[in-house]
Amino acid sequence: MSLSRAPRRRSHRTRRATSAGAFVIAGALALSACGGDGSTSSGSGGTNFVTSSAGISTVAKGERQDAPKLDGKTLQGEKLDVDDFKGKVVVMNVWGSWCPPCRAEAPYFAKVAKETKDKGVEFVGINTRDNSTQPAIKFEEDYGVAYPSFYDPIGKLILRFPKGSLNPQGVPSTIVIDREGKIAARSLTALSEKKLRQMIDPLIAEK
Repeated sequence: MSLSRAPRRRSHRTRRATSAGAFVIAGALALSACGGDGSTSSGSGGTNFVTSSAGISTVAKGERQDAPKLDGKTLQGEKLDVDDFKGKVVVMNVWGSWCPPCRAEAPYFAKVAKETKDKGVEFVGINTRDNSTQPAIKFEEDYGVAYPSFYDPIGKLILRFPKGSLNPQGVPSTIVIDREGKIAARSLTALSEKKLRQMIDPLIAEK
């Protein structure tokens, strides 16, 4: 009996180890290494997006998917709901204070956010994988980031984006939502001011 039970115990342990390993890998892929690239092909949800040589993926008007419900608390503990920005272009940037590419792009985001606000553009951050709000708040102060950021340490808000859509897949990621609340553009790498404006300007011009 002991010989027959031993293989089953090993098999059970192997299955548990395999499942645990798969879970860890899935988590790592959900928020990939800082500055990592993502997929550039159409997703399983049937989203027909095109990725430019600059690494910016876009979806034509009429083929876009609805953005998910995004609400929660900011780094300062205040309530924030993206639905309040309906009718405006919303730029969502996934970032962490620990992420060097996020630090590189932060001055451009702060600058463009100020310069496009009068054009009907709202910027919102999603701060993730910071163990506390203090380093993230310091990041905002250092780079003059005046727009609000959700505090999302384990990525719950990120996982609300539908599979197959232009969903964030790493840190940093930037998603642009059109005036109708639909996902219109995505970048999975840090952005220069020029590339950031390339994502926003066509949506400002949309009627």
